[in-house]
Amino acid sequence: MKIHLVSGGCGFVGRNVVKRLLNTTNDRVFVVDDLSIGRHPSQWLEGFQSKKEGDLEIIGADERFYFWQGDFRNLLFYMRQNPRYIQENYKLDFERFSDVFHFAAIVGGRLKIDGDPLMVALDLSIDSEFFYWITRHKPDRVLYPSSSAAYPTSLQTVEGAVQLREGDIDFTKNLGTPDMTYGWTKLTGEFLAQIAAKHYGISIVCIRPFSGYGEDQETDYPVPAIARRAAKKENPFEVWGSGKQGRDFVHIDDIIDFIQILMDNVHDGSAYNIGAGKLTSFLELIEVFTKIAGYSPTIKPLLDKPVGVHSRYCDMSLVREKFGWMPRISLEEGMRRVYERQKALL
Repeated sequence: MKIHLVSGGCGFVGRNVVKRLLNTTNDRVFVVDDLSIGRHPSQWLEGFQSKKEGDLEIIGADERFYFWQGDFRNLLFYMRQNPRYIQENYKLDFERFSDVFHFAAIVGGRLKIDGDPLMVALDLSIDSEFFYWITRHKPDRVLYPSSSAAYPTSLQTVEGAVQLREGDIDFTKNLGTPDMTYGWTKLTGEFLAQIAAKHYGISIVCIRPFSGYGEDQETDYPVPAIARRAAKKENPFEVWGSGKQGRDFVHIDDIIDFIQILMDNVHDGSAYNIGAGKLTSFLELIEVFTKIAGYSPTIKPLLDKPVGVHSRYCDMSLVREKFGWMPRISLEEGMRRVYERQKALL
C-alpha cells in the first residue's frame, strides 16, 4: 500500500497537490496541517465525509485521506522517538512513506515577510527537523519547495533586474543576499536538500516557484485580492507602491504538472525554476482584471505599503532544454479563472 505524506497539506499549494493525488492515483495520502493558515478539508474537498479515530480524521468514502491536525514538528518528534509511531497508533500497514511533499512553513504575503521576519524564521526549525527525519525514514522520493525569494535581491532592482537562472544560486560561490528571512530559510533548505541527497542517498528535488496563483488562493495574496476588487469595480483602484514592480505569474495547475516531472527525473537535490519566464507589472495585472470586468478605473498608488523587490522573473531555458516543458495556461486564461471565482463569491 502506497501512502504519501503532505505536510502543510491544507495550504494553497498543498491542498491542490492532495486533490491531484486523490484524483489521479489509488494511493493514500497522509496530510499534516495545524490550520494556522490552511483550510480544513471540509472547505475544499468535494463530497466531504469523515470519521474520527482518536486524533486522526479519516476522510472520504474510500478512506484514502488521513488528516492529522497539529504542528508538523510535533509529529516529526513522535516519529523520531518511535519510527513506527504512525503505523502503530493508527494501524496503518506500510513500511515507509512513498512520496513526501514538504509544504509546512510559516508563509504569507508581503506584510508577513516584512512585518514579522523572525516569525517567518521559524521555518528554519521546521525544515531542520524535517531533513533530519527523512534521512532516518528514507522515503522513496521527496519534494522540497524552495522559493524565488532565495535569489539574490541585487539581481531584482529597478536598475539591474534580470531573468533569474538556476545557476544564479551556486553554493560554491558568493550567494548574495536573498529576500528577508523567508529567502534565507529557503536557501538553507536547498543546501540541506543537497546534503540529504549526497550524504544520505535521499531522492529529493527542489522547486523554485515564482508567483503561483489559482482560483482557490486566499485573498491575502495579490492575484485573488486584485481580482476581487476588480469584480467589485473598485474606482479608484488602489495599488501597493507605484504598481510598476513586476512578478512572474504561474498557475497552480502548471506548478503541479511540473512537480511530477521533476520528481520522476531529478534525485540529487538540485533546484529548478517554475514560472512563465515573463515579467508582468501590477499595473498590467490590474489592467487584465479591469478589462475582464469591463471598466477603466483611476489608479491610486499607495506608496507607504511594502512592495518587496522591484522585478522578479525567471529564465526557463534550462527547464525547456532539459525537460521540454513550459507552462500551458496563459496569463489571460488563468486570470480569467481567478476573476470568475472571485465574482461568484461576492
